Amino acid sequence: MERGRAKREKGVRKCRGSGEVRTEQALTDKVRAMFCAAPRCALMALCGRNSRVLPALWALLAVLLVPWRLWAIEDIEECTWQVVLNKFETVGKNGMSDRFFSQEPLETVDNVFRPLVDAPTDQDEKYLSFPYYLKINYSCNGESSEAQVRKGHLTGLKPVVLVTFQSPVNFHRWKIEQLQIQMEAAPFRSKEECIAEEVCVMSWYTPMPIKNGSVVMRVDVSSNGLGPFIHDKRFQVNINGFLQRQQDDTLQFTVGNEIFNLIPRYFVNVPSRPLWHTVDQAPVLILGGISDEKFILLTDTSFRDFFLVELNIDSCWVGSFYCPQASFTATIYDAIATESTLFIRQNQLVYYFTGTYITLHESNHGSGSWVRVLANECIKRLCPVHFHSNGSEYIMALTTGKREGYVHFGTITDGHVSFQLLPKQRSVCEGIEVVNCSITWAVFIADDYNLLMLVEIEAPTTRNYFQVVSYDLVRDNLVILYTIPEFIPDARGLEFLMILGTESYTSFPMVPKGMFYNPYKNLLLIWGNFLLQSYNYENFIYLADFPKEESIKYLVNSFHGDMAIVTETEEIWYLLEGSYRMYKLFPSKGWGMYINLQMMHQSSLYTSNETMVTLFYEDSKLYQLVYLMNNQKGRLVKRLMPVEELLMYHQLSDHYLLHQRGNQLTLPFTNFCPFTVIRLRDLPNPQVYTRQERYQAHPPRMLEPSGFHDENSLAVYQGLIYHLLCLHSKYLKPYADPVHDSTWRWWKNKKLNRDYYFYLASNLQSASNVYIDMTSYEKIYDLKAKHELPERIFLDKGTSYSFSVFLTVRGHSINLQERVLAAVDLGSKVDLGVVLADPGCLEAVVKEEVLTNRNSVLFWVTLSDKRSCFDQGISGHHLLKTSMLVKVVGTVGRCFQNTHQGPRMWLCLRNSPCHDTIPHTIFAPEFFFKVLVSNRGVDKSTYCDYQLTFLLHIHGLPLSAKRALLILMVSSSVFIGLVILYIVFCLLLPVVVKACNTLRWKINNIITSESYYTYTSPSRIVSGTSETKSKVSSSVSSKVVEEKEEAPVETSKKHSIT
Repeated sequence: MERGRAKREKGVRKCRGSGEVRTEQALTDKVRAMFCAAPRCALMALCGRNSRVLPALWALLAVLLVPWRLWAIEDIEECTWQVVLNKFETVGKNGMSDRFFSQEPLETVDNVFRPLVDAPTDQDEKYLSFPYYLKINYSCNGESSEAQVRKGHLTGLKPVVLVTFQSPVNFHRWKIEQLQIQMEAAPFRSKEECIAEEVCVMSWYTPMPIKNGSVVMRVDVSSNGLGPFIHDKRFQVNINGFLQRQQDDTLQFTVGNEIFNLIPRYFVNVPSRPLWHTVDQAPVLILGGISDEKFILLTDTSFRDFFLVELNIDSCWVGSFYCPQASFTATIYDAIATESTLFIRQNQLVYYFTGTYITLHESNHGSGSWVRVLANECIKRLCPVHFHSNGSEYIMALTTGKREGYVHFGTITDGHVSFQLLPKQRSVCEGIEVVNCSITWAVFIADDYNLLMLVEIEAPTTRNYFQVVSYDLVRDNLVILYTIPEFIPDARGLEFLMILGTESYTSFPMVPKGMFYNPYKNLLLIWGNFLLQSYNYENFIYLADFPKEESIKYLVNSFHGDMAIVTETEEIWYLLEGSYRMYKLFPSKGWGMYINLQMMHQSSLYTSNETMVTLFYEDSKLYQLVYLMNNQKGRLVKRLMPVEELLMYHQLSDHYLLHQRGNQLTLPFTNFCPFTVIRLRDLPNPQVYTRQERYQAHPPRMLEPSGFHDENSLAVYQGLIYHLLCLHSKYLKPYADPVHDSTWRWWKNKKLNRDYYFYLASNLQSASNVYIDMTSYEKIYDLKAKHELPERIFLDKGTSYSFSVFLTVRGHSINLQERVLAAVDLGSKVDLGVVLADPGCLEAVVKEEVLTNRNSVLFWVTLSDKRSCFDQGISGHHLLKTSMLVKVVGTVGRCFQNTHQGPRMWLCLRNSPCHDTIPHTIFAPEFFFKVLVSNRGVDKSTYCDYQLTFLLHIHGLPLSAKRALLILMVSSSVFIGLVILYIVFCLLLPVVVKACNTLRWKINNIITSESYYTYTSPSRIVSGTSETKSKVSSSVSSKVVEEKEEAPVETSKKHSIT
């Protein structure tokens, strides 16, 4: 995120900080420094303050940077990182990958540390290691991965791996901390024989660390800035506690048997189902819903890969008078994943299975088989609780039959599962004083210890109606919060309608089916063939964009401000929280346009025959799990749902006007976004607010000339990383060391010998050819803010968090005569709104500053704690989840993020007809296509043959990055050549002038001398005195002529003599 702000006072702009506001000055200073640091040559004269050539060179440098960025963009889209997991035994073997289930440290690396006598390691320390490595490669389109990796290594590329450990659920057992470790990958040659080259196949490796209390890890892979351009990529690397090793050294699932044949019957035309799990805490995700089979899809990489598993459950079913069951099926209907336990429902039966997670439980708590729970109950539905609280996770089971009107509230703590029947004293039906009722859905609000239930009440004389009922777990009392209207309200063309009881209604009945609660925004949603939302559980808003003829099947929330809705007919709708406008993503015109473009690019992720399995969010991005059928072969793929592109296509297809230009109508595409640029600035350093702790580590240096590592050096790297995290875990933060660093005790007795270790390495005398640099293992305290707000911040009592939002208003530049009214006009075009989920605990202050000369507006936002909420415990315990929504008013559905990766595709790619269009003049090429549109062969409703012919004007086709670079290099070479020629001319001009003057004088002198001798030669009979005077006079006059050219002062003296 750029930092800095611009302030206009008395017509002068003042720049502070560093960032986009001071781009001009920063560029000037950098270019001046770059040129002035050049070798001492003729260009040094240009570094003066009064040089006239320097601004031209600054401009030239700015232009030179453009094509490199274009070329970089082209490469970013083609290359991607690849990461797999390897054990010690499979390091260096091609095509090998392992599953992440071993959690015990290894003792094998201690033997590698023993020979390191002249090294900063401690010989009395017993070094351990983690069981896995991360193997890193990358590939680009059109070339093999091996060739690309060799090319990257030879050009200096080194992957940088950032591992982020997720905080544990049970903060009573483990410390709550935000821990990261950043590691540089080490190059390693393949163990396979290579005859053709010295390096046939190579990869990069880093240790894969494990932290007690964490089973979910995010791995971010980036480049060190050298070599090819590869975009950063994130991987989910989670521990799978549902695997075990057999006697034959193979892995087998403990929950069931793996099915290797994914036949189409399991997925084709099967309804999609929700993916339920504890947000950010579940290492393994499961998905049921496969018809008539007790199968689940299981993944530990967020469906980057997956397994089809047949569960080893008994599947017994007994129907009774108190538990009516219409039919029996083997289908797994509800599946919920928590941090260490999996829950499923089959018919009326509920099972759970606890995985083996030593890092969580410090012992083997794994289940030997599926455990049937609530055996004497008839369960009709499982309801998830998306967030953990108070050190536990929760799940709810809704009953039917003899226990109708009760909820079984489940608590999962360290893998132990227990259920409690709620309400405690009497059923919900009795509490709200009705005869018959049924609980349709339930949500748990952990901050208030409240259970909200959607209750269907049977009325003997009228149709059934629904109420929202609250149950307080502490006070054990029931309260009716809201009675849902019987019919759909008549919005009369409005986007939303506040339900006050005075509005008119349609004849369509409201059929509620479920509820959803977002604890970050205190937002309650009731859904069915409608969508109601409320922030206080009493006053509801009806969103009129959703059609009453459809019915919602499930909701998917990112918990970062947006959500997706899936209907019973597999339609996908989109809603941005804080707004009331809903958008249909699929099927839609935008989706059709997007699919056509994908088909043109021959994308393997889209076919005409496909079935959506589920829809889910990952890292604030919406993904689909889709089963594709192509040539009678099916496969399951995970693909990104392009929300921004679909909304942009929707806007372009719905908002257009025909303008009259001369005698023809033109079709302009108007951008309805009120601003052109939005930037976040003045972001503070994040670690104070995010409580992020980060360590960095580099591999030990190999003294081998090739620089490749071997098994021993990788083992040393493993041991050092393990020891570094051990020091962190033993570090008592409340009683900090003098330097507030957990690593300072590691090297404090070895730093005196740092120069000696370096001397040994410089002379290739280090033990085992390994040099350990003590400065390569340290804690980072000065992380800088990125170009976005952090994912979460922590506000202590009375603290505040400030940043600024810079908006450039869409429109023209402003003349000097218009600046009087420009400030008022700019302020009215863009407005910034702030919505607080808990205004009783937080307050926000927004200040506006109009930058007239930049056609922009700067908003200062300050979020502060009001010192009024004191329910939190000690550091990190019982935190209040809340959020702040910052939005530009009137931009929902109109403004889309447009970076180098989207939402607009780069249409003129390689091998396309419009790629690399060569201009023949100084003007951009223009094309006119004559298009004929006819209904022949497609329209059978009429016998008439309609035809329409029109001209399609295409212009502004871009050059390819390579051709643009070539043209620029040729142009810049000519320009630089002219500049150098001008410099040489200026430097040589005085010398040339002097040489010309000297030559002219000599020529004149020769001519004068020749004419004198020619004049005196005929009259030889003269007196001696006269001849002598003539010679003296001629000599004096010649001296005078010579000295006039050299010294005017001496000339005057000679004249006085004569």
